[in-house]
Amino acid sequence: MAGLGSLGARHHKVVRLRRLIARRSVREAERAFVVEGATLVADALDAGVALEAVFVAEGAPDLPVVRRAEADGHRVHRLAPGVLERVAGTVTPQPVLAVARAGDVVLDQVRTVRLVVVCVDVRDPGNAGSILRSAEAAGAGAVVFCTGSVDVFNPKTVRASAGSLFHVPVVSGGDPLAVLERVGDWGFHRLATVARSGRPYDEVDYAVPVAVVLGNEAHGLPAGLDAHLDQRVTIPMAGRVESLNVGMAAALICFEALRQRRSHPNRPTEP
Repeated sequence: MAGLGSLGARHHKVVRLRRLIARRSVREAERAFVVEGATLVADALDAGVALEAVFVAEGAPDLPVVRRAEADGHRVHRLAPGVLERVAGTVTPQPVLAVARAGDVVLDQVRTVRLVVVCVDVRDPGNAGSILRSAEAAGAGAVVFCTGSVDVFNPKTVRASAGSLFHVPVVSGGDPLAVLERVGDWGFHRLATVARSGRPYDEVDYAVPVAVVLGNEAHGLPAGLDAHLDQRVTIPMAGRVESLNVGMAAALICFEALRQRRSHPNRPTEP
């Protein structure tokens, strides 16, 4: 039997929680998304993400993050037995979830950073999460997910980002041509990542402001972007593999930028 005050599967808060997990249109309309697991909820609190509410499975162990959320004034709801399994986005759900407000970062906020990652038609949530992790770890100033890419607030992307979503500015939406034209006007050197025939990625100068442009997992970058790209870069490979996963490619290129900047911290850069 559910404990006093526990929410059942038909409670309106639980119905909303399920919809936020399942539907991109609901997340976009309500500017909210779901964070799953104690570690990610703690990361969100550390980053100052606005949490609407926290949900805990009835009978779950006493979790420090739940005590912290309560102490910070966040509403904590208990879920009746079996409810969490019906709404969570994983086969073995974590005992705690939170509904977070989606932050609004506009493209103009990118103009002062030195390294930005631009995703064009990147569709896989896991790849998107990996890109966010690499971008944060390498010190990128922002990640742009152009219109047509995966929803950055997809539960799988949120989990795969391992908290990086809360620590690197993310711009959601924008026509790829318009985005690339704008960052080009700001002086960014736009590097198109391609499987072959590009300049080796470690021979490129990353001291200038750089936009690393990543394409679709299967088809790469569309040909219509050619006039809005400054250079093509390729990751040389010795084996028979034709190309790398887009998340891995993003990691290599972003960390090459970090390596160069660490090696020459006082080198002048172009405005």
